[in-house]
Amino acid sequence: MRINLPTWLTLFRVLLLPVMVIVFYLPFRGANLTAAVVFVLAGVTDWLDGYLARRLNLTSAFGAFLDPVADKLMIAVTLFLLVESHRGGWPGILMAVTASIIVGREISVSALREWMAQIGARSKVKVAFLGKLKTAMQMVALVVLLLQHDAETLRLYHIGEALLVVAGILTIWSGLDYLRAAWPSLRGDSDEVKESEKNSVQSG
Repeated sequence: MRINLPTWLTLFRVLLLPVMVIVFYLPFRGANLTAAVVFVLAGVTDWLDGYLARRLNLTSAFGAFLDPVADKLMIAVTLFLLVESHRGGWPGILMAVTASIIVGREISVSALREWMAQIGARSKVKVAFLGKLKTAMQMVALVVLLLQHDAETLRLYHIGEALLVVAGILTIWSGLDYLRAAWPSLRGDSDEVKESEKNSVQSG
C-alpha cells in the first residue's frame, strides 16, 4: 500500500497527540501556549489533508478510514487532559459531564454510520451543517481551554468553558438529528433494511 500526502498529514496529526500530552504536563513557562499551538497545528493538518485529497484527487481507502479516527482521537485526548486538570467542585463536574457527552456522541454516531453503511444507507447520516458548527465550536473552545488551563490572570478560561458547554448542546442536537434521519432504518421500516435482511436470510 502506497501512502499519499494527505494520509501522511493525517498520520502526522496522530503523532502530534502524544507531543501535545507531554508538553501539556511539562513544567516550563509557556507550556500551555505550546500545547495550544500543537493542537492548532493538528487542526490545520485536518483541513489541509482533506483539501489536498479533493484538490489533487488523492483519496484512498486507508485515508478515508484514518481521517475520522484521527479527528476523534484529537478531540478525545484533549478533553481527557482538560478534565484531569480541572478537578473539584461544580466546574470540574460540568467539564467532566460535557466531555462525556461529546465523546459518547462521537462513539454513538460512528457506530450509527458504520451500521448504516452496512445496509447501504450511509448517505442518510452524512455530515450536516449542524455537525460542522459543533466541530468548529469545539475546536475554538479547546484552544481557549488549553491556552488558559493554568492561567490565573486572564479568565478567558470561563469563556472556553461556556463555549464547550454550547458545543455539548450542539453535540446532543446534532446527534439527535442523525438519529432522526436513521430512525426508519433502525425501526426496520426502510427498504434498505428489508433488503439487507432478505439477503441475510438467503445467504444463511
